[in-house]
Amino acid sequence: MVKYYEYETIQGDTFDMIALDFYNDEAKASTIIQANPECCNVLVFDAGVVLKIPQIEETASTTLPPWKR
Repeated sequence: MVKYYEYETIQGDTFDMIALDFYNDEAKASTIIQANPECCNVLVFDAGVVLKIPQIEETASTTLPPWKR
């Protein structure tokens, strides 16, 4: 079962900005879009839109050096 954070947007938020804030990775914007299909056509959010942000577990890649895991 996927757990979610709730996030209330501020004026000017975009999916990639939110992904960068939550996951430190803009490429994970698609994860947030999939969890909020009703907002998939929004490019720039108005203030006050409540989004579900999936909690994802990060796994350290075995190709990373030990100090980056």
